[in-house]
Amino acid sequence: MFAIVRTGGKQYRVSAGDKIAVEKLAGNAGDTIELGEVLLAGDGGELKEAGKVKVAAEIIAQAKSEKVTVFKKRRRHNYRRKAGHRQQMTLLRIVQVGDSKIEKKAAAPKKEAAPKTEEAPTAAASSHEAERQEPAKGVETKKQAKAQKAEPVKDAAGAAKADDKPAAKKPATKKPAAKKPAAKK
Repeated sequence: MFAIVRTGGKQYRVSAGDKIAVEKLAGNAGDTIELGEVLLAGDGGELKEAGKVKVAAEIIAQAKSEKVTVFKKRRRHNYRRKAGHRQQMTLLRIVQVGDSKIEKKAAAPKKEAAPKTEEAPTAAASSHEAERQEPAKGVETKKQAKAQKAEPVKDAAGAAKADDKPAAKKPATKKPAAKKPAAKK
């Protein structure tokens, strides 16, 4: 099922499981909100009555959008102004599109999922600890390769300098004497 909702002065076509970025909405990450203004709703080719359809969304994060540079200039007047702006936005995950009866069914599995998440952090924590102890494979290999390449070169260079005779000093170059101007008679 899909719905077209209006929020922040813009319209979005959403269905369950979609992720969208909208103008900033009040709330923290993890909060569930209801997008109130449903303009159109449908299921496949059929249209539903929009007034009865509710759209529930979960806030993923409060973030900023990409930077926009504002540059003003007036020719031949030595007038330049440069400013930047990052618009506040909210990232949403659409939890469900439909009437309130479906929301209650969706809420029940969340309570059952809670005990499973208690068991999961221990496994997740141990996997995170393993990641901390062992850095990423690509990074570790590069560091080891650099260390292996660098050590033999330094040792060979140090041994070669010890065996060689000291470098001969270059003779100082003589600067030609500046000619004195001839005295006038």
